[in-house]
Amino acid sequence: MIDFDKKTLEMLVCPVTKTRLIYNDNNQELISPAARLVFPISDGIALLCVEEAHELKDKEYDTLKL
Repeated sequence: MIDFDKKTLEMLVCPVTKTRLIYNDNNQELISPAARLVFPISDGIALLCVEEAHELKDKEYDTLKL
């Protein structure tokens, strides 16, 4: 598992909504609560393309600490 730089996270925004992202360390992904999208991180690089993202399920959304 590769650590994602927390300083980088402060600079990144959702490509759809331009809002903040939440880092999920367990699954190595970035979550956009506003767009309800989950963006993968591969080898420490955030893949912020809508084509790479998957939808955030209601159950997952409800467990987010917003």
